[in-house]
Amino acid sequence: MKWDSQIVIIALLLAGLLVSGCVSDDTASASRGELRIATTTSLYDTGLLDHLRPAFEDKYNAKLLVVSAGTGKALEYGQRGDVDVMMVHDRAREDTFIADGDGVERRVIAYNYFVIIGPESDPAGIRGTEPEEAFKTLMTEGKAGTPGVAFVSRGDASGTHAKEQAIWKSAGYTYATDVQNSGNWYVEAGSGMGATLVMANEKEAYTLSDIGTFLAYKGDLKLVPIVDSGDILLNVYSTMLINPEKHAGIDTELGKAWINYLISDKVQQEIATFGVAEYGEPLFFAASGKWDVMGVPEAEVTTPVL
Repeated sequence: MKWDSQIVIIALLLAGLLVSGCVSDDTASASRGELRIATTTSLYDTGLLDHLRPAFEDKYNAKLLVVSAGTGKALEYGQRGDVDVMMVHDRAREDTFIADGDGVERRVIAYNYFVIIGPESDPAGIRGTEPEEAFKTLMTEGKAGTPGVAFVSRGDASGTHAKEQAIWKSAGYTYATDVQNSGNWYVEAGSGMGATLVMANEKEAYTLSDIGTFLAYKGDLKLVPIVDSGDILLNVYSTMLINPEKHAGIDTELGKAWINYLISDKVQQEIATFGVAEYGEPLFFAASGKWDVMGVPEAEVTTPVL
């Protein structure tokens, strides 16, 4: 869990003062305009949120309080009403979250693709195969003890971890019984994308990453993309408002402003070009005009939240 430490300290101090009654009405009023956001680690680790933050804060005289965690943990924050807005990438669990009444007004903001990365020498010999075939080979070679074949999983109920499980399922495996505890070749990091990439690099192992975070960490890694094509590797990012009718204290006005800011033409262009100057290609693709590519309703990409 990564909070902006300075903001957290200020928030905790104000909270303590409010509880003890030692803060004036003027100071309490000044604390308004703070938007609590739970985001998946890839949007944070790549630096995208920090890139988009200043213009929003200036325009709305607001502060963004950002907590970065896997999608599973972000959903927990939303279920408790601990945040105003979520930014995640697991459509199935998002649908459940909304069906349970915890989230409303989902808008799709960006997409990219997952990639299986690993050692340049590719000891498992999966280069150029489909993702499901690659996972089957990794399982076979890993359990056989082939030198250099290991896989580091996020193992943290994140959107990336959910995608990994979806690939295992599509490959014909039951994750809990066939994959977990299948041997020393399979390691669960239990951490965010950046930390998992570092661990996989240290172990010279394979792992699954969104391409944006991989590019952001590429300069510090020896690992390279091994499998980067296949429909199942699509990775769609959404944002939504926590349902104010179910959870008290949600800043709906600022939350709606943030969502509309993200789907605005200006920010969509910022997303489309983010990372190009530094990495030679964008870390994310803008959602604008690409609803058919992502397989989502056009309204979820273009319709402002009222």
